[in-house]
Amino acid sequence: MEHLRKNEVVLSGRIATSPTFSHEVAGGEKFYEFILDVRRLSGTVDSLPITISERLMQSVNFTDFSVGDMIKLSGDFRSYNKDVEGKSKLILSVFCKLVEPKTEEIDINQIDLTGYVCKSPEFRTTPLKRQIKDLLLAVNRLNKKSDYIPIIIWGRNATVAKDYKVGDCVSIKGRIQSRKYNKLIGNDLEERTAYEVSVQEVYDYIPKIEKHLIFDEEKAYSSPFNIARG
Repeated sequence: MEHLRKNEVVLSGRIATSPTFSHEVAGGEKFYEFILDVRRLSGTVDSLPITISERLMQSVNFTDFSVGDMIKLSGDFRSYNKDVEGKSKLILSVFCKLVEPKTEEIDINQIDLTGYVCKSPEFRTTPLKRQIKDLLLAVNRLNKKSDYIPIIIWGRNATVAKDYKVGDCVSIKGRIQSRKYNKLIGNDLEERTAYEVSVQEVYDYIPKIEKHLIFDEEKAYSSPFNIARG
């Protein structure tokens, strides 16, 4: 049976930081990183990390790819491991596959995922009695790799999802959000940024349909929210 997979992101917002060189792959293609600010209806801004190839940047005129420009892009939400302070940390970024300039002031933040629960879910209740379900979803790529995406499910959807088990296949729709938190480093508090998918709809659920799942449970960290910008 084919492994189920879906990882589709559509964003529209303003470039918040100048693109900086990230890495170069075989063949000489260069990639850059920047932050895209996407405003919610509430006015809160999610500052999201974007990875883009030089080729795509040139398609919208590299010299005009400046802070404050309004752009629309599509791609997928990817993860990779990076050594940070001697520890392996899961880094998240939107990998851009298509980009276009925009003039209208319309912010878009949409993500559509299908993947496998790869860490025992946590069900909790906030001090305000709001129910929350935390998942770590392994989303398979065609190249036999997987991206590990932290998911947060609220309210009624959290109640529906409370019985999910490791290996269950889940499809969700939502948005990517950024969240500031403080981490104690020695005697100092250091502000960091976490990224997660806030679920708006759980629209499919298939209990453990495959015997061989493409994910590495060792990468399912004890706290999926200790995820830094890098």
